[in-house]
Amino acid sequence: MTAAARAETPLVSTLDNGLRLVVTPLAHARSVSVTFYMRAGSRYEQDADAGLSHFVEHLCFKGTERRPRPIDLSAEIDAVGGSINAATNRELTSYYAKVTPEHLERVLDVLADMLRHSLYLEPEIERERDVILEELGAVEDAPDELAGVALDGLLWPGQPLGRDIAGTPASVRAIAPDRLRDYYRRQYVANAAVLSIAGAIDAEAAPRLAVRFVGDWEPGSPGDWIRVRDDEGAPRVRLTSKDTEQAHVALGMRGLSAVDPDRYALGLLSVILGEGMSSRLFNRLREELALCYDVHTSASHLLDTGSFGVYAGVDPERTVEALAEVARELTRIREPVDAEELARAQALARSRVQLRMEDTRAVSALYGALTALDLQLVTPEETIARYDAVTIADVQRVAGRVVSNSALHLSVVGPFQDAEPLEAALRPAG
Repeated sequence: MTAAARAETPLVSTLDNGLRLVVTPLAHARSVSVTFYMRAGSRYEQDADAGLSHFVEHLCFKGTERRPRPIDLSAEIDAVGGSINAATNRELTSYYAKVTPEHLERVLDVLADMLRHSLYLEPEIERERDVILEELGAVEDAPDELAGVALDGLLWPGQPLGRDIAGTPASVRAIAPDRLRDYYRRQYVANAAVLSIAGAIDAEAAPRLAVRFVGDWEPGSPGDWIRVRDDEGAPRVRLTSKDTEQAHVALGMRGLSAVDPDRYALGLLSVILGEGMSSRLFNRLREELALCYDVHTSASHLLDTGSFGVYAGVDPERTVEALAEVARELTRIREPVDAEELARAQALARSRVQLRMEDTRAVSALYGALTALDLQLVTPEETIARYDAVTIADVQRVAGRVVSNSALHLSVVGPFQDAEPLEAALRPAG
């Protein structure tokens, strides 16, 4: 790994109030990125609260005691040429900003203010409720996203993992202002927070800054996340009939957790099967058969489960043919892969890790999220070594663990009325 791409070892400490601080100085950096992670996300929500964490995230941008208007928050970062944003996922909510080093104190002040002193005024709550409903409406107009959400519902029916992170229109309309305020006060406490700073940062100065801006943040008793459960006998196919130009096909199965040692082998299997223009699915479905423009695989890893899936956008008249080809490739990936394929996948994985570590935002996010989830802080060098250690036998073993016809779920959005021909096309994968 080159010196420019090498990340220093993250330094982790805990403030008296329970907040954890992760500092990663990067000698090459000309920027500094700050990320706050909160233990809040869709896995912390019961059905009636679906979308609560995402709603709260939006409201943290709507004014504080010292910065009462939304523009007062954004303009302060814009004025110094920085960027600020947030994201809610299943297991965490993150708030992040990137600036040049001389503006680090300003961005820490703004982010800490948002997380600790947001106003939650009734007019802003109702305005943002409408914004989120529009956001959910946009998913209905994005059939590829709709197919993915439906697939999650098949993999984890009746559970937080099976819902859109933003909730449903009904749940968002039903969340009362007091419920939002209560959740904010309960989850947004010091001992449920991680502050990750990466880039042009003095490792000795960082703890003093943390104490200054969040050292008096009160701890609390935040709620816990909801564990996954198995649902035997749940439907495995969902057809969403829509008058679309393309059929949007999402196939998936439960995968591996974020602590499963086989996740590195699964990552390389995904590369071989469907990541990049040299992957099997791309070459077969696009280059050889011209069945689609976009086909790819992906793997996700959560604390106690995961998923592995294939997405393709195809001509509705050729959807059955495309599904049959995907099924054949899923069957073939359970056979030993070529040594050349594995070496190519390992080279791609190495490059991804190295290139990612050039961005202070990515470094801040990586080590902050691992700390917030109580996962091992694996360095880039260790990650590359684990990919390089994967063998052909490892890939075959993980394919046998994850890829099987009995575990396959199918979500299709397109101009169809009958799912049976689509489901039947997958049977050769057994």
